[in-house]
Amino acid sequence: MFSPLTVTLVVLSYMAILFATAQYAEKKAELRGPKAHGRWIYSLSLAVYATSWTFYGSVGLASQSGMLFFGVYIGALLAVACWWVILRPMVAAKETFHITSIADFISTRYNRSQAIAAVVTLIALIGSLPYIALQLEAVISSFNLITTGGSDAGIGGLTGLLVTLLMAVFTILFGARRLDPTERHPGMVTVLAIECLVKLLALTAIGLFVTLSIFGGFGELSERLLSGDLQHLTRFQSDRGDGFTWLTFIVLSFVGVQLLPRQFHVAVVENPDQGYIKTAMWLFPTYLILINLFVLPIAGAGLISEIPPQLADFYVLLVPQQAGERMLTMLTFLGGYSAATAMVLVTTMTLATMASNHLLLPLLERTPGLRRARGSLLQVRWILIVLILLAAYGFAAEFGDAYLLVTIGLLSFAAVLQFAPAMFGGMFWSRGNSAGALAGLCGGFSIWIYTLALPTFVRQGWIDTSFLNQGPLGLHWLRPEALFGLEGLPGLSHSVFWSLLVNIGLYVLASLLYEPHKSERTLTNEFLASMRPNLQRYRARSTGLEAYIELAPKLAEAQSLLGKYFSSDKAELAIHGLSQELGIAGKSEITVIELIEFHRMLEHVLSGAIGAASAHHAIETSIRYSDREASDLKALYSHLVSELQGQQLASQDTGSSGRDHASRTDQYGMVGDLQSTIEQLERRLAEQQEQIAGLEAKVEERYEEVFRYRLEAQKLQQENDLLRRELGALGAPVSGEDGPP
Repeated sequence: MFSPLTVTLVVLSYMAILFATAQYAEKKAELRGPKAHGRWIYSLSLAVYATSWTFYGSVGLASQSGMLFFGVYIGALLAVACWWVILRPMVAAKETFHITSIADFISTRYNRSQAIAAVVTLIALIGSLPYIALQLEAVISSFNLITTGGSDAGIGGLTGLLVTLLMAVFTILFGARRLDPTERHPGMVTVLAIECLVKLLALTAIGLFVTLSIFGGFGELSERLLSGDLQHLTRFQSDRGDGFTWLTFIVLSFVGVQLLPRQFHVAVVENPDQGYIKTAMWLFPTYLILINLFVLPIAGAGLISEIPPQLADFYVLLVPQQAGERMLTMLTFLGGYSAATAMVLVTTMTLATMASNHLLLPLLERTPGLRRARGSLLQVRWILIVLILLAAYGFAAEFGDAYLLVTIGLLSFAAVLQFAPAMFGGMFWSRGNSAGALAGLCGGFSIWIYTLALPTFVRQGWIDTSFLNQGPLGLHWLRPEALFGLEGLPGLSHSVFWSLLVNIGLYVLASLLYEPHKSERTLTNEFLASMRPNLQRYRARSTGLEAYIELAPKLAEAQSLLGKYFSSDKAELAIHGLSQELGIAGKSEITVIELIEFHRMLEHVLSGAIGAASAHHAIETSIRYSDREASDLKALYSHLVSELQGQQLASQDTGSSGRDHASRTDQYGMVGDLQSTIEQLERRLAEQQEQIAGLEAKVEERYEEVFRYRLEAQKLQQENDLLRRELGALGAPVSGEDGPP
């Protein structure tokens, strides 16, 4: 048993070392570029997948259900085997569109829809809260266990709140200290890799201790697991529903290892080179196997040590503590702490970024009185980080004592499953469109709430049990855990089945019924083309077009736009970098093709800070083209289309090589950019014409009013003249004329 002060000092010292390492890694990246951390660090950082669920929860689940815990990793291993087909295209699309989150990825695929980005963000926020709560519960409970001798594993009180706030500080320091247009964090990735090694070292150490000291060696351990009093730990199935549970675990982990917000961020956003994926495809599975190697021995040691079953999740920590191994206990605590903090750091940072980009920023843009807050996005993210962690702490305090760690984590996996149809359908089915994605996401998540979240609230006493047993209004066929009369499935499997069925059904049906706009089809083609291997993005080059566009006003316009979200220094530096990369620095005038490429690159820079959907909206509403520029863009587009059609006809006659195909892909990407810009110009022109028509109508109305006033004035003048003449005929004095003296 340790004093709270000792444990606190150890944790603070550990985090100080990690922070210093992160600072060194970031400075190294500034000198050597984004690839400074290398393929090994990238591959190890992916092991953030192994959270406190793995470190503590796998042992707890194994002690109750045997080998079932490994189902969570079978799906992950199967997914990794497909990474060259799934993950590599994601990274390629990220590089093309400067994607910064999973909400960004899905919304960009579907016409940069802000509505879809907002829905994905809400699902991620609500679905991730239980998972973050799991980590907080693990850290707080383990802290209490090693400082109170195992008598208290609760998470309430001042300790829990202080740990939560400390997590918020660490998250801000490691992942949200500045607003980075690249959204890459080499320091954070390095810290994740180190923490992954620490938790592997800790579990291996406790596993060897248990095997050699408690069981007396591998031989006796094997005998007791295979035929002795612990053979129930090696069973694969004990209940009738275990087969469905195995399948559910495999499906959830297959999706989760790729689409959990933290996994997407580390695997896709932080990836500096597609070649790193090849290393990750063997190193990451090796890590998962090694970290689970001693789960059964530790579970067996906990069972024979007579530790209370309700503390099964913490056998990893309590076994060495009961044996009096203080150093091993502290190492184990640090391993569990590393597993939890790594997940909290990445997930909370990612959620705060998504919430600020796709929920708050659109609100700020549409509210005139709040637009100034756009320049304080970094501070907004800090506040969001604190709020997210406090909400997760509240969830843990309310629900943590009622469920095993693994059970809490599965709630989040089932929520993230709702991303799968829109994500994978968008990658491999060109017919999928924004209507289908939005319908599927909303429908699937609604079923998740009804069949999985609401039963949790019922068991917590928030809702009457009749809702669960009899259904709403007594409708048995609407019982949340036996929807439409489907009984006999475990609650999790039941929810996964119905939510996925509704999600896929709505996605396919709405995609087939809805005919997307031309701009969405163009973006879809460009997005799918960006995921093809060996695609070289188009860059502006010298052309025969006349350089007549003054560069200085365009640079000032771009800097003004960036200044709304970045400091003036960062905005100026970004504009200078774009000019250098595009080769227009020092020019006084540029061509229209250089202008469109400059604006495309500007959008990519902006998307790194506020997301692709919000960046596209900002460009669309802030950038202006003259009549001549718009006319030249249309002419250029028509010329390229004609040229490509001619090439296509020629290739049909002579056959085309792979290089020709890649070249045409590049050109189609350029055409897509031009067509998208032209359609934006046409929309703006239509809006301006509507405004002009409205003004002309108002002017016409005013003119008619003035005309009527003039007619009435003339009529009154005529009547006045007539009266004057009549009065003059009568010899009476007329007003305005001189009277008699």
